[in-house]
Amino acid sequence: METPPQLTDGRLFTSWQADVPALLVVVVLGGLYGWGVLRLRRRGEAWPVARTAAFAVLGLGTIVVATMSALAVYDRVLFWPAAVQNVLLDLIAPLGLALGDPLRLALRALPERAAARAQATLTGRLVRLLTFPLVSTALVLATELTIYFTPYFETALADDWLHQLMYLHLLLAGSLFVLPVLTREEALPAWCTHPVRAGLVFVDGIIDAVPGIVVMTHGTLIAGSWYLSHSPSWASDVQHDQQLGGGAMVGIAELVALPFLLAILVQWARTERAETVALDRRLDAELEVVRPAPTEATAGAAAVAAGAGGPAEGPGPELVRPWWETENSEVAQRIRGQR
Repeated sequence: METPPQLTDGRLFTSWQADVPALLVVVVLGGLYGWGVLRLRRRGEAWPVARTAAFAVLGLGTIVVATMSALAVYDRVLFWPAAVQNVLLDLIAPLGLALGDPLRLALRALPERAAARAQATLTGRLVRLLTFPLVSTALVLATELTIYFTPYFETALADDWLHQLMYLHLLLAGSLFVLPVLTREEALPAWCTHPVRAGLVFVDGIIDAVPGIVVMTHGTLIAGSWYLSHSPSWASDVQHDQQLGGGAMVGIAELVALPFLLAILVQWARTERAETVALDRRLDAELEVVRPAPTEATAGAAAVAAGAGGPAEGPGPELVRPWWETENSEVAQRIRGQR
């Protein structure tokens, strides 16, 4: 293996290498997403530009940076680029893909039968089990710990195909947690309301920092024999390199928790607003239904009362208790609370 030149600030931004398998994944995902957006537009349906941008820039763009930038050029001679590379695939890329809401796009864009099959797959037992919040969080943590504290990582450094498989493993593990939490489709159990999701994201942010803390404070070198034999002369000592990598993992994990939580809160606010608008429309519709239509008798009585300067004699509608005082529906309770 040829040792790359000394890593400088300039080379950190200008060093790139092609990664054909990763590029194929990016092209396929981007092509499918673009097909879905175009299909909706041809039907006259809109799809938010912000979601497309999040999917393309933050999602697919992060995959490109992680697998083809200087991080990939130097990941076999320095530990910290490999650590940053892995956490980008595990946390940042899934967040960008999820903000694009590809699950909802697929169900809207696919033909009816294909959409029904996709919906059945999403609600199947296996997918429900893997995306159950506690299970998916445990899978993310187990993935990180398995990579760094078993021969998995060091073997992947020596084997290109296993290295590619590790990339895919990290991306899928992160997506199993993030995609169901941020999608507008009902991919989680009913008890996973937005407040619960916000709590899960907060807990996940704490758990995501655990691998970085362990790596940073671990006394034994991770993939030590590999990095000791491949460390270039211009690099710092391997132990310091590992501490830098662990610190970067902790920092990125904590930084990504904030936008993730903000996305949940924004989604929560939009859902509450939509439910309020729907409830107001329902209230208006029910009021229109129960409002008594004027009859000739009531109209005549009202005219006499108006001419005499006083109320009409005889029982009127005001002597009957309104429906919202007798019913116990959600709309009735809301009206009683406003009076």
